Amino acid sequence: MFLRDKTIGMMVGPLFEDLEFWSVYMRIREEGATIRVIGLNSGEEYVSKHGGLTAVADTVAGDVAADDLFALLVPGGFAPDKMRRDPEMLRLVREMDERKKIIGFICHAGWVAASAGILAGRKCTGSTGIRDDLQNAGATWVDAPAFREGNIVWGRVVEDIPEYQRELVSALREAAGA
Repeated sequence: MFLRDKTIGMMVGPLFEDLEFWSVYMRIREEGATIRVIGLNSGEEYVSKHGGLTAVADTVAGDVAADDLFALLVPGGFAPDKMRRDPEMLRLVREMDERKKIIGFICHAGWVAASAGILAGRKCTGSTGIRDDLQNAGATWVDAPAFREGNIVWGRVVEDIPEYQRELVSALREAAGA
């Protein structure tokens, strides 16, 4: 429970990827973290990509500063296409990156990183469906299930969630000094 006194933000939007949100949410909660679900509209319930699960936003990015969070996690699905259009979500990602706080991106979440302008000169991974977008944002796309580069943890796709979570927990443990 090394995250007992830590608050971690998780972004969400319409048609988020079920497992990339909920399995990561549960794994981070196992370590004792408080999670703030950051949506496009506070109180809004979002239906997942597969329609089986929902998530309710308890806040919006405009009400959250990087100093309020220990880390920020962005799941994939179709939600990142909407989230990357929200200037406050992009601001929060940039602020977290500027402060070298842990940020996790998996699958299509790389769209948010690209739109936030934080990819130039970095390695990344994600769904092959957004490979060109990531490269056009200045990143070098790597075909690997998961890895960490500096403060950013990358996961490729749903099937790679176990590797992504191992990298993520390792990065968070290190950042917490645990």
